[in-house]
Amino acid sequence: MGLDDDSREYHRKAPPGKLEIATTKSTSTQRDLSLAYSPGVAAPCRDIAEGTSDAFEYTARGNLVGVVSNGSAVLGLGDIGAEASKPVMEGKGVLFKRFADIDVFDIELEHDSADAIVDSVAAMEPTFGGINLEDIKAPECFEIEERLRDRMNIPVFHDDQHGTAIISGAALMNAAEIVDKELSELNIVFSGAGASAIATARFYLSLGARRENITMCDSTGIITESRDPEINEFKREFTSDRPEGDLADAMEGADVFVGLSVGGIVDEAMVQSMAENPVLFAMANPDPEIEYETAKQAREDTIIMATGRSDRPNQVNNVLGFPFLFRGALDVRATEINEEMKRAAATALAELARQDVPDAVVKAYGDQPIQYGADYVIPKPVDPRVLFEVAPAVAQAAMNTGAARQDLDVDRYRERLEARLGKSREMMRIVLNKAKTDPKRIALAEGNNEKMIRAAYQIQEQGIADPVLLGEESEIRHTANRLGLSFDPDIVGPDEGAMETYADRLYERRKRKGITRSEADELVRRDTNYLGSVMVDVGDADAMLTGLTHHYNSALRPVLEVIGTEPDSTTAAGVYMLTFKNRVIFCADTTVNQNPDSAVLAEVTRQTANLARQFNIEPRAAMLSYSNFGSVDTTGTQTPRHAVEMLHTDPKVDFPIDGEMQADTAVVEDILKGTYGFSDLDEPANVLIFPNLEAGNIGYKLLQRLGGAEAIGPMLVGMDEPVHVLQRDDEVKDIVNMAGVAIVDAQSDWLPTQFPSPIPLWWVLIRWIRTVRTCRVSTSFRWVTLAESRRILIPAVFCSRVQWIVYRWETDDLWTGEWRDGSSRWAVTDRRRTGFDGQCGRRLGPRQRRDSRQYFTDRTGIPRWRSRLSRSTGSW
Repeated sequence: MGLDDDSREYHRKAPPGKLEIATTKSTSTQRDLSLAYSPGVAAPCRDIAEGTSDAFEYTARGNLVGVVSNGSAVLGLGDIGAEASKPVMEGKGVLFKRFADIDVFDIELEHDSADAIVDSVAAMEPTFGGINLEDIKAPECFEIEERLRDRMNIPVFHDDQHGTAIISGAALMNAAEIVDKELSELNIVFSGAGASAIATARFYLSLGARRENITMCDSTGIITESRDPEINEFKREFTSDRPEGDLADAMEGADVFVGLSVGGIVDEAMVQSMAENPVLFAMANPDPEIEYETAKQAREDTIIMATGRSDRPNQVNNVLGFPFLFRGALDVRATEINEEMKRAAATALAELARQDVPDAVVKAYGDQPIQYGADYVIPKPVDPRVLFEVAPAVAQAAMNTGAARQDLDVDRYRERLEARLGKSREMMRIVLNKAKTDPKRIALAEGNNEKMIRAAYQIQEQGIADPVLLGEESEIRHTANRLGLSFDPDIVGPDEGAMETYADRLYERRKRKGITRSEADELVRRDTNYLGSVMVDVGDADAMLTGLTHHYNSALRPVLEVIGTEPDSTTAAGVYMLTFKNRVIFCADTTVNQNPDSAVLAEVTRQTANLARQFNIEPRAAMLSYSNFGSVDTTGTQTPRHAVEMLHTDPKVDFPIDGEMQADTAVVEDILKGTYGFSDLDEPANVLIFPNLEAGNIGYKLLQRLGGAEAIGPMLVGMDEPVHVLQRDDEVKDIVNMAGVAIVDAQSDWLPTQFPSPIPLWWVLIRWIRTVRTCRVSTSFRWVTLAESRRILIPAVFCSRVQWIVYRWETDDLWTGEWRDGSSRWAVTDRRRTGFDGQCGRRLGPRQRRDSRQYFTDRTGIPRWRSRLSRSTGSW
């Protein structure tokens, strides 16, 4: 079938059409229905009537737009009438919902007069948060929009006028920058003088173009002052004092051509007559005024060409504008969409085009490179970032100009918008925000890889971490320049002076595992996985990512050999976070342990629960099996059952855990509370522990593919230092997300040098009085031992000496040391291998910390760890 037949089938397939109404609240019980309708609905009705609340608070009005048309100028079809325009208006509703999560009622009015349309639409104001006028012919559309804006106290926007103006305006700003011309100096020729052309010309003036530099042509030719009696008032706004002529005459020497007319009216000779490095926006649909290839072949200098077609570069598509304009306007309850808001949208689009393009967008366009330049001056319509770049800009402009009825914190608003694109974005924003509070140094093992370089740029640009690319410096810098990434990355290559030290460290770690000194030197110079692992081991990096170009096992092996697992653990595990619309689930183990025993399952559960808390989720863990609480007694069911028993007897486990249980028991509340009301889980589990690697890998992939979940991971837990192994097909956004997870890991293993906010003196005194156990003052140094359930770092003054009091993270034993002069080095360590160098403030490597400690007991009889790096004198 052809496109037309496919479209007919698409629209008639049950249920017919493209939109439906769905409930947003529970309606499963009689009480739900009483709340939704009579008698409960009376309460919000009374509040609205009395003015104590409004419809925006109680109804969907704040997220509802009316798409209104009379079908008098349907794009490409002309005046087809109201009923025939309904598929187009439904399609507009689909775009609102798909790109900005805005609900739509499409309204098709059987009216020909402007008065009737204005009266009908104005009467519907209580229903909607905004009105989008669509496919109404000129010049009536100008009058209708203006009158409705005067009568209504909600945004009214005619997309046919302003949508093209905003999108092409963004393209024009970037095009002028690329060809090194000022907007105010551009000679601009318009082909077409309808609603879109006139609105676009007006918008260009607000961006900085000059009225005397704009020439507008209609089907008769150049609109000159001599034609004044024959043209309407809107065309009269753009009459020119130049001689009469046709479009070819107007284009001679022009810098910019803007086509909003009909296809095929511009030829090569007309393009050749334009000024140096011309800009052509041939936006007639479905056929442009001149084909892309024809225009490009007409000249040898730089030509920036835009069309309305999706199969050509620089598509001017209104979907880049109206959903996000309304999103920003609705969320501040704006009374209008004014010129400042439109300019803010265009500026945000222009700036977004200069940023690195996500892999998902590149894949959607055939995996062809997309980079800011002549063939990419505006973002692609499928770019998800448009929502949280344009809508906040529009909202801010509304607040700045007094059009907003409520104010927003723009940074928090941007996070809310990201959450609209999926639960995974909301969860990752939590972690990325934590990472930004205290960025660490992260080693990116495959630094020569283009994705890694792009990820490093974004990590640095967003302030998530200080990335270190491992690889050949010349190759990395060449790739960064080719990608147009304006940043100066930190690079560690095989010729780095520290390689000898790293080789010594690797040799020391693996000399009894079959590695010679020369082999160690070769490994750190040749294999960036070993190099990155050693850098983290000695403290020259706080975290590490690898695996993008390796099989998972081969990437994990160097990490395990050099860094190893946590001191109180013998295993690591891979965890995927699966995000559904209203639920988040952590699945483990999915990548590492093939046939875990009870002890390993218990340890994996602890580690996964800790990971869940990094995402601000309180864990509820279920040990999965094919048995429910002993219904089947085999070796396979006994393993998870014994793991649960081990966790129940562990005093450090402070989260609910139960099992063994079947998967549906774990996640379905009715089964959990009804059939198995004795379970320790009072709500469905959000941490699922699979009995073996095979089950875990199969389970998470089925949930992802059939359950519609978004997967983040695998996140490696149980390692002694923050290291994560990527999947080979991960995109740049996945690398950035995993970097955020790694940095938050690193922050939890770090002694802060100062408080994020001042601590009241009374709090310090009370804590000190309650927890001090011993205090000894000698002529050589001073120290105290304190007990506390949290680890913090505070300065205390004793005998005019500033000391650091170190609170332990989990236990109630802690102690301090000090440095006596600028040359001495002082370290504080604990059983979690946390280290701090008092002289230069850098973390000590885990092996350096481990090797520097000895066990001792102070006068209180409480065991302590003492650092050999401390040069303080005196007795403990």
